[in-house]
Amino acid sequence: MDNECRQLLPSVCAVLADPRQPVSDDTCLEKLLDWFRALTRTGSGTLMLQENPCLIDLILQALRLQEPNPSLVGFILRLAGLFAASESGFQQLSEGELLLNLFGQRLSTSRLWEDATVRSGWIQGVHSMAQHVLAIQFLCDCGSMNLIFTLQGDTSLFITSAANELIVRILIFSVQSAMQQPLNSSTSDWPASAQLIVTHLEKSLRSSNPSEVAQSLKTLIMVFRGCHAAWTEVLWSHFAQAVESLLEQEPVCEASLLVELLLSMARSPVFSHHESELWVLLIHAMQRLNPLQAGSLSLGILKLRNCPQVVSIPALRVLLQPMDCILKTTTVHLDQPGMLELVSDSTAVETLLSVKSSCISLLCQSLAHLEALQCLDFFTVALPHEPLLHCILAILEFCIGLTNPSSSMGDKISRFLFGSLRVQRLSLDVLGAVSHWTISTVSLEKIFDILLAYLNNPDTKPPILKKSFQATLKWLLSCSKLTNFKDISQTRDKFLRDLFVLLHKRFSSPCWEVRDSALEFLAHVVECCPGQDGFRQILQSSEVTKPVWDLLKDPESYVRASAVNTLGQLAVIGNLNQTLSGPERTNNQQNVVSKLLEILGEDTESFPRRAVIRVFTDWFREGHLELLGDIDQLISRVFELADCDLDWEVKLLGLELAEIFIGRTAGNSELSLCPYAVVLSSTSESSCLEKSIQKFLQVKLFEFLLSAVCDCDRPVAQKSCDILISLKGMLCEKEILMKRPVAQESQKIDWLEESLKSWRSYHKDQQEQDCTASPQQRPDWALAVLETVDLDGLQVALAKSSDHMEKSPHSLLQDILATSGNLAKNGADCY
Repeated sequence: MDNECRQLLPSVCAVLADPRQPVSDDTCLEKLLDWFRALTRTGSGTLMLQENPCLIDLILQALRLQEPNPSLVGFILRLAGLFAASESGFQQLSEGELLLNLFGQRLSTSRLWEDATVRSGWIQGVHSMAQHVLAIQFLCDCGSMNLIFTLQGDTSLFITSAANELIVRILIFSVQSAMQQPLNSSTSDWPASAQLIVTHLEKSLRSSNPSEVAQSLKTLIMVFRGCHAAWTEVLWSHFAQAVESLLEQEPVCEASLLVELLLSMARSPVFSHHESELWVLLIHAMQRLNPLQAGSLSLGILKLRNCPQVVSIPALRVLLQPMDCILKTTTVHLDQPGMLELVSDSTAVETLLSVKSSCISLLCQSLAHLEALQCLDFFTVALPHEPLLHCILAILEFCIGLTNPSSSMGDKISRFLFGSLRVQRLSLDVLGAVSHWTISTVSLEKIFDILLAYLNNPDTKPPILKKSFQATLKWLLSCSKLTNFKDISQTRDKFLRDLFVLLHKRFSSPCWEVRDSALEFLAHVVECCPGQDGFRQILQSSEVTKPVWDLLKDPESYVRASAVNTLGQLAVIGNLNQTLSGPERTNNQQNVVSKLLEILGEDTESFPRRAVIRVFTDWFREGHLELLGDIDQLISRVFELADCDLDWEVKLLGLELAEIFIGRTAGNSELSLCPYAVVLSSTSESSCLEKSIQKFLQVKLFEFLLSAVCDCDRPVAQKSCDILISLKGMLCEKEILMKRPVAQESQKIDWLEESLKSWRSYHKDQQEQDCTASPQQRPDWALAVLETVDLDGLQVALAKSSDHMEKSPHSLLQDILATSGNLAKNGADCY
């Protein structure tokens, strides 16, 4: 704590303890507490109390108040907990029964306890204090453990959660502190605090009150999730029978918490060995839970790396059982037994599928779980690909009425699913996720047919259309990776031709989201599939570029931005020569570039302008701009337009292009900051540096960077400052350039702003007089600026937030005093 804060602190404590001057803003107390928390982390809480006796006086005065502010009491409790977190601080606060008055049971009998702020402050203060044996023993001796158990049933969810966390903290700390030797299963050898907690949890698990059962299960979940010590196996022996009893109830009580508890234990190395009795309990739980509950458990089991097959196989059967029932309802598979040899009958699943709400919930869960399995990098049980794929496609057909099931169950399910956006979205996600599966040509044709049906359906909602495009892209990408690509190439080519025809239709949609999704899809396809055999020819013959060009004038800015990006991809694949057809084909390279520059300079919305900068940056990074010949004029124009743009992201993207341009130019000039690069002679290096500087001046790079470093948007200024510091290291700190005059005294940003104004004014006058010898064309100008401006100091200043002064502890203390009217000269910060 600095001296200025130490001088203000007594006055602040006096204000807080004065009931006539309540603190109007509770956030001040939170900020004050954060400050004290940071101080106790870096220093001694005891020393702070000794150097600032006003803090103990504040606690004592708050306790003496007849009707204290609950916010102040909550603050005092949390503050005392911070100082009592060390044994020395705890002993100092224990004098005069101060801690007993704060954290004993006395406070719970007062009217203040009715306020949730006080109860929350009490539980948080105890949590901060419970860092050593003295504090734990104190809680047991004064009866506060029972108060903690009571707060598990508090009306505030925040307080119940904090109480559970505190119980876990005390249990783990108590047991680990007493572990001089392995604990046996007799609770008589356990620490007193641990005995109290275990007894309480056992009693709560057997309670007839569901709320008490739930809180105990939440506590156990946190214990087994956060601690993987060997003693947790001994701990589990006290609760195993009670948990098994919960599974036998009808219906199962708190099933979701039981699932979470069993999985948290299965993830622990203490219980994950193959001889563990937990696996038997998991199998039993899957049999006792209903299909929705068992599905979550089965997914968690399948995600376990060390799960024995005797458990993972039943888990997979449970997870796929709803899909198996769907498959049996389709006409094609009526005579087939389904995907699985089920361990039990499907009555429970069919019952859920016969009601619309539970049918949709169950199928959505099964689809989400199936998608989650595709993300695993390990999977010991093989999935039946073709039957599952047929089931996914059947669900998609049900959703848009493409099939008429012959069975009564199938007819009922199809009516439930028709028009369900939730099921459509998840089914399409799964369809895209399984695109890596090896399938037959017939199955691929079926997939393409259904995707085309969704893409062509006028009733398809924009979000579902986007999902359809995403699934389509994934299957197009997977086609080239299939071993039987030659066999399916005709199927893919036919699909592509139909797809591009369909895109023409979607480009003309009255809904802007549809036009935008279609453009995004085309851009992704062109970016990802150009190497596939026959793709370019099909794309060229589709004439899909003309509507893309037209959409550059779309009334919706998002669509125009997507059109810019798509045109950029089409231009790359066509080598900037065959992008357009018809009259626009003449001098096509310049047509595309000119149009993009026009958008960058004239579009009233920022999204298309940002897209243009990204396109130029991608072209330059990948070497496509070199096809245009001399690109310096284009780069100069982009820098000029970005400099004048009011959107900070456009400027930031322009700076990214500048960074790439500097790297490319330095590379071509054989300049490098790499310490292992080949060392050039002084003459060669000087020549390379001069060429690079001239090129930078030619494209007005320095003017753009120096203007950006003065920008009012901090990200822009930071990025430009970083680039300028790199340039300074490349150009200025070279002995061969030290022949220039020594730079003047280091200057700040205001000097740079004034210099830029005067140089620009001079440059404008020179241009009007047709004079070309402007200061900006002299290398000495740029190098002198780089050496003169304090870039390192500017970088440090920009790294600080704009309100760093207002966030300082000194400012906070001043604010508290100012709101009470006790600060001389009215020195409050307004923020």
